[in-house]
Amino acid sequence: MSDTAKWYVIHTYSGYENKVATSILNAVENRKLQDLFSEVKVPTEMVMEINKDNKKKEVEHKIFPGYVLVKMIMTDDSWYVVRNIRGVTGFVGPGSKPVPLTDEEVARLGIELDENTEESAKSNIRLSYKVGDSVKVMSGYLAGFIGTVNEIDLENQVVKVTVSVMTNDTLVELGLDQVQNLE
Repeated sequence: MSDTAKWYVIHTYSGYENKVATSILNAVENRKLQDLFSEVKVPTEMVMEINKDNKKKEVEHKIFPGYVLVKMIMTDDSWYVVRNIRGVTGFVGPGSKPVPLTDEEVARLGIELDENTEESAKSNIRLSYKVGDSVKVMSGYLAGFIGTVNEIDLENQVVKVTVSVMTNDTLVELGLDQVQNLE
């Protein structure tokens, strides 16, 4: 048993992640075990969704549904507290032995951020269309035209569409929200 807090992954029933995290924090406080637990996280990200009506909406999504991350010192007491929370199915690891995340895994997951480092402003976008789909141009000088999606550039938030203008196929670059999937 180590006296250093390490990150552990807890498996939960799907949809119970936030309840489990709150219950762990409450149990730690009630049992006065704050010296064993550093953090409890349900990793989430904000995702920009563009639906078929071309409405943008920012939605919070769980990055690892069914899992909660806990930074704690592993002792019999801390193990018991976590294992006996309603909704917890167990620790991730072989058998019943919890295995902490390695430093590389923690870095790769971006769980801990250096105080001098800013979180990346990487935005996730979900579209109602994909490459090869037929779309209708909703605004701009080609509004009303039908085209085919050739390429989607999420980083620059543009879509390249081939539109037939007077029998000539023309490749145009439009904003992601300027086209709508034909369904």
